[in-house]
Amino acid sequence: MDNTWQQKIENLMDRRADVAAAGGEARVEKQHAAGKLTARERMEALFDDGTFVEINDMIESRATDFGMEKKKKPGDGVVTGYGKIHGRTAFASSQDFTIGGGSLGEAHAKKICHAMDMALAMKAPFVSINDSGGARIEEGIDSLTGYADIFYRNTICSGVIPQISVILGPCAGGACYSPAICDYIFMTEKNSQMYITGPAVVKSVTGEVITAADLGGAAVHAGTSGVAQFVYPDDLSCLNGVRQLLGYFPQSNEGESLTVPGVPVDNCVSLPDIVPADSKRSYDVRDVINAFVDANSFFEVQPDFARNLVVGYARIDGRTVGIVANQSAYMAGSLEINASDKGARFIRFCDCFNIPILTLVDVPAFLPGSQQEHGGIIRHGAKMLFAYAEATVPKVSVIMRKAYGGAYIAMNSKGLGADVVYAWPVAEIAVMGASGAVAIIGRREIDAAGDPAVKRQALIDGYNEKFMNPYVAAAHGYVDEVILPEETRRKIVSAFDMLKEKKKALPKKKHGNIPL
Repeated sequence: MDNTWQQKIENLMDRRADVAAAGGEARVEKQHAAGKLTARERMEALFDDGTFVEINDMIESRATDFGMEKKKKPGDGVVTGYGKIHGRTAFASSQDFTIGGGSLGEAHAKKICHAMDMALAMKAPFVSINDSGGARIEEGIDSLTGYADIFYRNTICSGVIPQISVILGPCAGGACYSPAICDYIFMTEKNSQMYITGPAVVKSVTGEVITAADLGGAAVHAGTSGVAQFVYPDDLSCLNGVRQLLGYFPQSNEGESLTVPGVPVDNCVSLPDIVPADSKRSYDVRDVINAFVDANSFFEVQPDFARNLVVGYARIDGRTVGIVANQSAYMAGSLEINASDKGARFIRFCDCFNIPILTLVDVPAFLPGSQQEHGGIIRHGAKMLFAYAEATVPKVSVIMRKAYGGAYIAMNSKGLGADVVYAWPVAEIAVMGASGAVAIIGRREIDAAGDPAVKRQALIDGYNEKFMNPYVAAAHGYVDEVILPEETRRKIVSAFDMLKEKKKALPKKKHGNIPL
């Protein structure tokens, strides 16, 4: 090897060492002391062992104002690349807080956009790991344009490839909107924050003392705002959660989910013990789900928000299904504003990515009250109706107990396009409960009776006998079959197997206008 070769190789190795050093040993140690992995450590944790390939590792900022010439670092504060997750290609970006606080400038955004363009071209998922102080002020409008370029790609990729944002540090200001456009947001309990305006600004405006965690920490966004779907204790468990979730999805809207052999479960004989026949008694619908899905396969989405509706992914005979279920143990499983938003977004994701939908129905109503009405329950509730009606994937429903009024319609009724509807013998399918119905349609008879209380009870008993059962709906074709609870898994498997080649096209249009 001549001297020229030797010099060129040494120069390359020096540059690689500079890239690997990130923001320097002291800043890396500070990152670790905060309980955070570095940007490259996060990439290694996300991808299958030894598969991560970094791209654009030596890109640098072109900015020279405000001393930027001396602050330049190769990579410009973000690591991008691709690798394998469960043996399938995926792309990712990981902001490096040790370099300029992970601030986003022109070159930083260019790297992320390039990785997103590759993900779209390859029809593979994209994961963005966020840990940044925000826009790089020294680069001015170029920073803002960089965000716009990312938001644009998030939107174009939506419904084509799965997009997941992982918040592992601060994510402030306009930066929040890229995660907001993505399909799912992951956060960690201690270090994650998302907010449009920081605590200092809020304090100056309102005078209240508020911390970053109080304003936009994981607990706030998982349980109150509904912005985040998943929360984990730390970086590593969070990234493992991302890997687990991606295992339920296809690579793109043109693919199918992986079939993952598991342990079949059929404990449906226990369902009458789990679900009381008395519709006034509650139960945990997750016990129903786990009675027939493959062992340990149910992966709940957004468990701390709108708990009256349970949504999540599971496998039945190794194949992914999306599950939407009323949660009797919380607000009696009624639908309200937040549950409608949560359900509609989940349904639409399933429809985007060819995931069949199973709906478990036990719903008394849309939640009444002035707070709901003034908050727009009409508009929000319509999202559920729109999402189910628009979805063309296989749709199967099981009516377990209550199915009343407009909420019955919204929970994937036959009229909204359900392919197969089953009902248990204790199912009650009606406009409303017997007591409320009799109070309206039997008012005159009750008022005229010698003993109004006796007459009222007689009318309730008659209404229950005639209408509060699944057989009227079955007779009219709104229920395909009344089944025993012990038959539930077998019937669900049979229905989805029959529907696996379903092809349905909506009328040609640019897109629908969901009531946002």
